[in-house]
Amino acid sequence: MTAAGIDFGTTNSVAAQWNGEYVEVLEIGGQGLDANWGRRGFELLYPSVVGTSSLRPGTLFGWEAKLRSEQAVEACKRMLREEPFVTLGGQRFATTTAAAGVFHAIAGAAEEEAATEIREAVITVPANATGAARFRTREAARAAGLTVRTLLNEPTAAAIAYAHEMEVDGEFLVFDWGGGTMDATLLLHDDGFFDEKASRGVNRLGGLEIDARLRRMVLDRAPARGRWSDSEKRMFSLEIERAKILLSHQESVRVRTPDDVTVEIGQDEFSEAIQDLINQALDPVEECLEQARIAPQDLTAVLMIGGSSQIPAVRVAVSEALDCELVDTSLCDPMTAVAEGAAISAAAMDGELKSIIRVVNTHALGTITKDREGRRSFSALIDRNQRLPQQRVKSYEPTKDNVSQLTVEVWEGDPDREVDHPDNVKLTDLVLTYPRRCTAEDGVFDLEYTYSKEGLLTVRATLQKTGEVVLDGEVKVFGDGNVLPEVKKELDRLLSLTPAARAATTPTHPQQANANSRSNGVAKPAPPRSAPPTAGPPTAAPPLVIDGSNLAWNGRPPRTAGGKPSFAALEAAVRSLRFKHADRDIHVVVDATLRHDVSAEERPRVEAAIADGTVVQPPAGTEGRGDALVISIAHEVGGVIVSNDNFAPFQRANPWLRDAGRVMGATHSQGVWVFNRRVPNPATPVQRR
Repeated sequence: MTAAGIDFGTTNSVAAQWNGEYVEVLEIGGQGLDANWGRRGFELLYPSVVGTSSLRPGTLFGWEAKLRSEQAVEACKRMLREEPFVTLGGQRFATTTAAAGVFHAIAGAAEEEAATEIREAVITVPANATGAARFRTREAARAAGLTVRTLLNEPTAAAIAYAHEMEVDGEFLVFDWGGGTMDATLLLHDDGFFDEKASRGVNRLGGLEIDARLRRMVLDRAPARGRWSDSEKRMFSLEIERAKILLSHQESVRVRTPDDVTVEIGQDEFSEAIQDLINQALDPVEECLEQARIAPQDLTAVLMIGGSSQIPAVRVAVSEALDCELVDTSLCDPMTAVAEGAAISAAAMDGELKSIIRVVNTHALGTITKDREGRRSFSALIDRNQRLPQQRVKSYEPTKDNVSQLTVEVWEGDPDREVDHPDNVKLTDLVLTYPRRCTAEDGVFDLEYTYSKEGLLTVRATLQKTGEVVLDGEVKVFGDGNVLPEVKKELDRLLSLTPAARAATTPTHPQQANANSRSNGVAKPAPPRSAPPTAGPPTAAPPLVIDGSNLAWNGRPPRTAGGKPSFAALEAAVRSLRFKHADRDIHVVVDATLRHDVSAEERPRVEAAIADGTVVQPPAGTEGRGDALVISIAHEVGGVIVSNDNFAPFQRANPWLRDAGRVMGATHSQGVWVFNRRVPNPATPVQRR
């Protein structure tokens, strides 16, 4: 069976195969489409969504999950960068498992609806995807039973599809703006040879951010009047996404909120509202051309792919910025070209087509070194834009004698920037163990990185003096040390989910009727709806007020033993809480001393978080420091405190601290944060701070 090409997208996925003569895009999952979503070409899209509904048995995928779920996981591809956990059916799963479920569903739909098997595939990833995201994408596909022939960058795949169709050589610029990321990639095609010359991009800039901007426009004119149910929230999110799509073809749209208020948005005002996002998307284009040292007039073609690239204002901005005419969508389908190119790549790897496809890494790979004063710098082993596979070796020397172990930090990013710059990401820590204690001179070692075209990184360290291998392994653990779960076993659990029965259920089908046909006015409330007889008014989930300094010290040695709080641990705890309690507001409070207590490397991050309001600290002279501010905020908003502190000096004035449900404890175990209700121990009269 010919290998397939799968475009695993943030919003939608597409599968295609080479049938011996041409590329065939598979029609899978289209029977789940509604009339309101039935646009030309949508039957070729498979939404990358996993969900459950009390009205439908089993786990839902694709259009069924997107349009009929009460609880859904969307954009799991974007989450693979950091591997958070998601919750479905009251159970927790790794994001890799949710992605594996999408791959499994695509393969099953291909067999049932397109009468073809997908056993092997070339799978595409964003050009600026991190090593962790690439690894987890590969593992998700493998857990679903697919053999991954290679991971191919999405812009490269689109250029392959266009060059194959048009039989043209030259320099192609691909502007790839989809649901989750924006990439600009410059490629050379010469007689069947494809070579990536440069690629730059922006993470977390895509259709999701555009949806958020349109949502804000609607709610500015029709603020929510009360707490919306989960079903109403999903309905509104889908209304927003659908309106965004229609605005690419209509002069205006009408959006109805769950409060039965209809708001009209015009294409021109929408274009103006997202202009800053468009400007951000143009930055990588300029960087890419500058990096490759090529002028816009020397480009053979400019390809626009991804749903966000089809917004009229975006196409106009790119055309004006490059002073050129863009390739028409009829010659490069923005939604299917990536899957088509992946299928052509698979055919080339099978020897069915005479093409040579080489991919490059878009981030440098290296480690962190320290000088004798403790200053840290990014030491690159494999520079950016190197053809894969790639292998590089560098020599390093310990900074002191009598060493028995060294921690080798594996990083990717931009070595020209400061280590703490957001573009630089630590993939993992590896431990190099010496066979015996030695001097710094005897401890010199050669560090070797090998990066495969499948997205696998192996690290090997060899002592120069003896030739002994002191570190050898594949990088499988990323970020804060969470071990990748047994995804295959988790996938079986995901596929067997049965949603809990509910006494009264809001209809899960969000497209109950066409809002445009019902609307008699704009931004005016329709007659109030009657609530179900058994349903009471929705109650808002109480906000969470995080005692940040307490969590930053969690599990750390005491100050007297030289311990320091970890701001990274606090950030991980907050991320975990946001995923587990997505419906709650979250306040993070830290002591004024935290910025001085953390390590020098973390201090700029703490200061930046305080500056942008991500965390707050008590004003100078506040009695009781951060604890008092935590309690004050929780009392003001009726929130739940997240802390392991007993707040003994404050219990007498705030007896509600010992009420059930007002405090949650936090435990950090093997890289996982767990939060459970707790009641602080009662204060005794002799306790003092």
